[in-house]
Amino acid sequence: MKNTFKLLILLPLLLGASSPNDVQEGKINWVDFNTGFALAQNEGKIAIIDCYTEWCGWCKVMDKKTFTNQRVIDRINEKYVAIKFNPELPGKYNIGATDSVSGRQLLMGLSNNKPSGYPTFFYFVPQNKKMFQVAGYKDVKDLIEILDNVERYQKSLTKKTP
Repeated sequence: MKNTFKLLILLPLLLGASSPNDVQEGKINWVDFNTGFALAQNEGKIAIIDCYTEWCGWCKVMDKKTFTNQRVIDRINEKYVAIKFNPELPGKYNIGATDSVSGRQLLMGLSNNKPSGYPTFFYFVPQNKKMFQVAGYKDVKDLIEILDNVERYQKSLTKKTP
């Protein structure tokens, strides 16, 4: 009887366990920079890099309002590799087969030495290795419009000219 009770308690936990790469229902599947950037290049998906800090108020508003919208969640999980990147945290970020840089150095490289505050989003299109920088808080409507534009750009690269 005790074992049956334990099994009934543990079974939902075991069945609900998932790996870090599984898409979670109702949440964006954020990954770290090193994992996500390589994945975007390998899969040919656009990387959306959310550059944030712990002290950024507008970053927290985006996490609570924009990134909890189901349309945004579904769209990003389906078509993008979502990367969370805090340049203030210690760590090394891979930028090549043998090169790694600090968070601050990575921010400067992503922004072409022109960082613009937080939150800032970088969109990396792997087909031509183009990086777009979009600064500031975005509500659902604004973010969807940006995603439309980035996807349209990516699609234009794959069209064949007669």
